[in-house]
Amino acid sequence: MRVSIVTISFNQATFLEAAIRSVIDQDYADIEYIIVDPGSTDDSREIIDRYRNSFAQVIFDRDAGPADGLNKGFAQATGDIFAYINADDALLPGAVGKAVAEFERHPDADVIYGHGYLIDEAGHVLRRLRSAPYNLRRALCGASIVVQQATFIRRDAFRAVGGFNARNMSCWDYELVLDLARAGKRFRRVDQYWGLFRLHPQSITGSRRLRDEISRDDARIFAKVTGHPWGRWSKLKIALARLEKWLVDPRSLMISLVDTLRGGRRP
Repeated sequence: MRVSIVTISFNQATFLEAAIRSVIDQDYADIEYIIVDPGSTDDSREIIDRYRNSFAQVIFDRDAGPADGLNKGFAQATGDIFAYINADDALLPGAVGKAVAEFERHPDADVIYGHGYLIDEAGHVLRRLRSAPYNLRRALCGASIVVQQATFIRRDAFRAVGGFNARNMSCWDYELVLDLARAGKRFRRVDQYWGLFRLHPQSITGSRRLRDEISRDDARIFAKVTGHPWGRWSKLKIALARLEKWLVDPRSLMISLVDTLRGGRRP
């Protein structure tokens, strides 16, 4: 079973090599690794050239944003399973082989995902990131998180929903998962840790530079899925969805509390 992994990189030279190494050092043999760089002006191109023999495809075409770049990468992919990590994130050792084993055990699953760790610029673990049992309604309220760096998708499912919304510049991974759920694709959560999500001042999450755009995209996606805009009871819906999240997954609540008290866990 071939796994196609796409990394999109734009001026992330500080972290790019770690991302690349996390893929090429996997213990699973049949990985097709594709990298997309639409025009970095830092040292990213030099790093890519250093590892060029490790890539099945190197795409230097300009694109209309990260989602468009990922679509360009996956358009070249030939694998049975798709995954993607940003240039400032990473896979944990053995993640790909474990994901493939789950697909083999569960041939009816379209999306298989695990958990991850939140790390800082230096790679120090800040806390565990627990994916939730997926539920479309809770997801719309921000209470059914899927850790992107630990998510693997069947090729046919990805292509059935048309890939990423190229117009989404802030939360394209969130919208893709919602689109997969709306299309009736089957999700399976695995209680294993597979990915690293890096928080740093230049990242979308760390800088909060797209806060307004994220809010607009969230509102647009909510209306797309439900057919109506957020109403006066929105805050109540969010609160109830988050309460429900902990009720259906109490173990994650306990882990979150433990990590808060102990200051995180190392993988």
